[in-house]
Parts: sequence; C-alpha cells; structure tokens
Amino acid sequence: MKHLIIVLCVALSINTLFAQKISIDKVPTSVLKSFQTKFPTIKKAKWEIEKGNYEAEYDEDKIEHSALFKADGTLIETEIEIAVTQLPKAIVDYVTKNMNGKKIKEASIITETNGKKKYEAEVGGKDYLFDENGNPLN
Repeated sequence: MKHLIIVLCVALSINTLFAQKISIDKVPTSVLKSFQTKFPTIKKAKWEIEKGNYEAEYDEDKIEHSALFKADGTLIETEIEIAVTQLPKAIVDYVTKNMNGKKIKEASIITETNGKKKYEAEVGGKDYLFDENGNPLN
C-alpha cells in the first residue's frame, strides 16, 4: 500500500510539470476573445495549460502553430513549425558537436510579442532553445 501511494504521488507530480490538455470550456473567456481577435481565421484549436498559461495549438496551411497566452488574455508568444533545414547553421553545428550524433527531429521558431525570436530544436525527445544567433539558452 505504501508503494502504491508513493507511485501515485510521483505520477501526479510528473503530470503537473508538463502541459495539460484541457477542453475549451476550461479556457478563460479573456483568452478565447484574445485568440479570436488575433487569429480570426482559425476556427479549431486544441488547448493546454502550460506553467499557468494557456496554449492554443492549431494548423494553418498544413503547418503547426501555437500561441501562448496569460490568463488575462495577453499574448506571450507564437510558435511556428519550420523545416530543420531552416534552422541557423550554428544550431545544427552545436547539436552535431555536443549531442553525440543525435539528429534534430523537429524545429520551430518562437516569436515573442516584442519581436524577439528564438529557435526550438527537438533532439532525443527533448526540446532545446537557441537564440537568433544559434547560441543555446537555459
């Protein structure tokens, strides 16, 4: 019994560390209104809670997109999937040199509301962030 309780506690803890899928009725009205205003052509999105923020995932022109909002509806950033070949060479070189021959599986560009861009590269099942010059971010 003691082991079961420990396993359940660990499972619940891990679940809260990652984004949690939610139904649209759990998304605050302020977030939905902001999403509809900023992305009026998007009629279908999947929602998640990520570190207290709300993320809408949707496809546009067969390309994966997402938009991250604060609970008050403020847009934080957008993310667009890109081809791995569109990553700056410095990122590809970094992965080749530092990740023991692992390959980049997926890539995206993240744009903050102030226009600042960063890149995300999925390597070995983990996401790594890089600045516009290809330097790794913490």
